[in-house]
Amino acid sequence: MSHSSPTPCFNCALITGASSGLGLEYAQQLAPQVHTLILVARRDHLLSEIAQELITRHPSLRVKTISCDLADLKGRNHLLNSLAQAELYPDCLLNNAGMGDYGEFRTSEWPKIEQMLRLNVEALTHLTRALLPGLIAQRGAILNLSSLASTLPIPDFAVYAASKAYVSSFSEGLRLELREHGVRVLAVCPGPIKTGFGDTARRHLDSKLPVKEAFYIPAEQVVRDSLRALHADRARIYPGFKIATAAALIALLPLAAVRVIMSARPRRSD
Repeated sequence: MSHSSPTPCFNCALITGASSGLGLEYAQQLAPQVHTLILVARRDHLLSEIAQELITRHPSLRVKTISCDLADLKGRNHLLNSLAQAELYPDCLLNNAGMGDYGEFRTSEWPKIEQMLRLNVEALTHLTRALLPGLIAQRGAILNLSSLASTLPIPDFAVYAASKAYVSSFSEGLRLELREHGVRVLAVCPGPIKTGFGDTARRHLDSKLPVKEAFYIPAEQVVRDSLRALHADRARIYPGFKIATAAALIALLPLAAVRVIMSARPRRSD
């Protein structure tokens, strides 16, 4: 299926978490609009399959796949070294890779919490800093995948929501710094999406995220709307009418009211 959305045209776009979910959708929608795609994820075999499919559909497209664990410093250094050796200089960075952990903090396992913080916060920040000189030189763009959760303190998702609050705040501050250099920065704050995120976040096979079906939004729409927002040089977007409305209402509420509402949210104790 081809996409005809008015996405911005870049020379070289780097997408993290590109083997599935939103990352894969970003690759599919950007493929007709760029000369080179750099796809980054842990699963090398999936990246290779995706690259071949994209090249088959878009013969003039150049695709570079780099398999690494972005939560690990060695993995990030491998990525950066691979880019340098291939003389690839992205003018669009899509920090899409991320993960969650659904359950109370007191029963969490530190290795998973640590991995989440390293991926959601450290890797995003590290890659942005490392690639920033090239992005400035090319007057490029940065898209950081945040979440509607960034606007709320969420029981059962305390660390995840806090990590996304960092992403949104960092994006806003960085945008102000880079305005004079012509670099666009966008924070994308979607609500729930039917990707593999929930499977990774849950701790038990029988646990389900407490989200109403009506609030889910297709990945295709999230990507299409966010690329349009990036092209329009917007600072932040909440894709979908319902999520945008929810974000606007949350912004109007005093913190005391937010605490009361969130305390009544369905919770899982383990």
